[in-house]
Amino acid sequence: MAKVKKIIKNIKVDADSCNGCRACEVACSFFHSVPKYSSVNPARSRIRVLTHRLKDIWLPVFAGEYTPTECAGRDIYTIDGKEYDECGFCRAACPSRDLFKEPDSGLPLKCDMCEGEDEPLCVKWCLADVLVYEEREVWVEEETEGEKQQELDIGLESLADRFGLDQLRDAMARMDAKE
Repeated sequence: MAKVKKIIKNIKVDADSCNGCRACEVACSFFHSVPKYSSVNPARSRIRVLTHRLKDIWLPVFAGEYTPTECAGRDIYTIDGKEYDECGFCRAACPSRDLFKEPDSGLPLKCDMCEGEDEPLCVKWCLADVLVYEEREVWVEEETEGEKQQELDIGLESLADRFGLDQLRDAMARMDAKE
């Protein structure tokens, strides 16, 4: 299998500096509105600021991979005197919470680093410099057809569960007719 050079994009989070302004959520939802930049709906955001106002906790978390099962981890972590539960650090869209699901379709969301932009808008609009964007180059194995098919299957299964096979077939037929 061939190796390809891939740019790994990462956003570092300084949780202690976050003041909970949620500018990151607004910028992300603005970018991901349809059509782009047409509305603000934080439910479409791929970043959420988890809060516990009484304990002065503000934790930005990015949408990660979808997982079909709920985890068993419910540990509590204390960092600089603040307590965080394990779910707060989890980036997965999972059955136990609706944190990273598209509000209209229920499909899982994943951070795409604002593809096509110089840097993610959440980083650009973070007023407290909590978010820092980084890129690095690595050599990785090329994605197989099986992996691509698995990703497609997950998306289609989620749509079928949400809307039913008949509506999914009708939608595919309409898309095919447009081509």
